[in-house]
Amino acid sequence: MALDLSVARRAPASARRMAEAARAWLDSLQPEQMPHAHFPFSTDERYFWHFTPTFRSGLLLRVMSEPQRELALALADTALSERGQRTVRRIIALEPILLEHERTEHWLSPFVRDAEFYYFSVYGEPGGSEPWAWKVGGHHVGVHATLVDGDYISPTPLFFGCNPSEVRYGPEKGSRTLPEEEDMARGLLGMLDPVRKAKAIVSAKAPDDILTYNYRYADPNAPLAGGLGLAEMDGAARDQLVGLVRHYVTRSNDELAAQVWEKVEAAGLDRIVFAWAGPEEKARGNGHYYAIKGPSFLIEYDNTQNEANHIHSVWRDFAGDWGEDLLAAHYRHSHS
Repeated sequence: MALDLSVARRAPASARRMAEAARAWLDSLQPEQMPHAHFPFSTDERYFWHFTPTFRSGLLLRVMSEPQRELALALADTALSERGQRTVRRIIALEPILLEHERTEHWLSPFVRDAEFYYFSVYGEPGGSEPWAWKVGGHHVGVHATLVDGDYISPTPLFFGCNPSEVRYGPEKGSRTLPEEEDMARGLLGMLDPVRKAKAIVSAKAPDDILTYNYRYADPNAPLAGGLGLAEMDGAARDQLVGLVRHYVTRSNDELAAQVWEKVEAAGLDRIVFAWAGPEEKARGNGHYYAIKGPSFLIEYDNTQNEANHIHSVWRDFAGDWGEDLLAAHYRHSHS
């Protein structure tokens, strides 16, 4: 069914904060910085994202003044809950810790490990009725927002990762990043009886990475086949899976999370399927993966690299990533 903007939910508070934050950041930039920060909405670069520390368009934190950095991070914050904001800062703060891990383990990485190697960009003109967007990208951070008709907002793709997921050396040894993403899924497995668990675990070996990678569109057929449906679970396991989905949804701010959750519920909670790949036992080197798929969304998580100490996790919307459903409805309405 085509999206009807007349019945879609607006997010006026978030849209206002995003427009104000984007404009404040852009207004703080010097003329020579602007070509690296502000782009037409129509450019295909808007769709490019990655979770490795690869080069991309945008203005680096490294070349911003301290006030500009604060304004840039304030723009990222507009899409996120307080927990989401803390998580992004923690992920960024892992870069020097990762560098020390690699030195300790005598690992020569081809990548830059730098907490200032994060890019910020705006597409189109913030505010008003014409579509515009912004994104924040860098190692293990992918935060995107597309705004249509003023205050309809798509907050996906939304990616968080971390390396190391558990610090193994130095004064922060033992501290973890994204612990709930792993622990809640393991807890769910532990609640299942042998028959249900056998259905939930679809492979003894985890894939090397999330299967939708950084592709522009999330393929509904990409995750591993099979899995255990929410409708097949009992009360405690059902609550655990619903809680895990909510944990991903509430990376976004309250207004956006409420809209995403409404969409999830409308499509039917009992149509959600959980699939795990890899060993069930938690141990160093036991790489593992899971996917949670509903009619409208996909969650993917993997922890396979660096002896299973390196997490990738993402929320994708099959129709709504990059605001594609909102934009299609906008253009149909404008054309008519």
